[in-house]
Amino acid sequence: MKRTKSLLWVTLWIALAAAFATIIYFWMGKNSALEFTTGYLVELSLSVDNLFVFLLIFRYFQVPAQYQRKVLFWGLVGALVMRAVFIVAGVALLRKFEWIAYLFGVLLVYSGIRLMRGHESVNLENNAALRLLRRVLPVTDSYRENKFVVRDPRWSATPLFVALIAVEVTDLIFATDSIPAILAITLNTFIVYTSNAFAILGLRSMYFALSDLLDAFEYLHYGLATILIFIGGKMLLGHFYGIPVVITLAAVGGILAVSMIASVALRPAE
Repeated sequence: MKRTKSLLWVTLWIALAAAFATIIYFWMGKNSALEFTTGYLVELSLSVDNLFVFLLIFRYFQVPAQYQRKVLFWGLVGALVMRAVFIVAGVALLRKFEWIAYLFGVLLVYSGIRLMRGHESVNLENNAALRLLRRVLPVTDSYRENKFVVRDPRWSATPLFVALIAVEVTDLIFATDSIPAILAITLNTFIVYTSNAFAILGLRSMYFALSDLLDAFEYLHYGLATILIFIGGKMLLGHFYGIPVVITLAAVGGILAVSMIASVALRPAE
């Protein structure tokens, strides 16, 4: 029942994104609508890899299922704020220093090659942010219902707050790939942020709809890696040949579809 409800929410968020793309089409034109759709698809596909790490975080901290929604809600709220800062800064830098596009392109190609070797992960044992948190703020030994901070007898963080910080750090890491990827498509701040926002807003529902099925998509990370390399190449070639946004959209959608179909078709029989 819960998965069915989550799937309905995923469908609703995708439908809202499609409706927003239609509004952009009539408001800002066909090219802007294509840029939004491509950006949304890129962000949504790259966000899927976040889901694997969310699953790792919840397993590592043994977060009770009833508290996971709260962690993801506030984690994604923080992601919306952080990405707004990243996007504004990224657009400003690219407009002022065009050579940074080559740096972003190399970063994306490198990230794609790295992802080819396996799913992105976050080292929770040696994570600097979590170590710093434990040094400056006491952490309780157990969960205190769904509270992030309690007074016991002094103010202390709970493991739920530590899990929230882990989610935020993870998104910060993934933003270094996803933000340059969409900046390779457009420098329109409005398009970049709204495509990010729609992808992020549907991420919580997608996690609960697919959390039990994530291990089934064995070849998905190859598709995501290929998308990163393709977008990185697009950024590196931008000053010599501009790949039309409609081709970018078709390529991203095709790569994602092939990797998902391969994961299902080549899955070993149980």
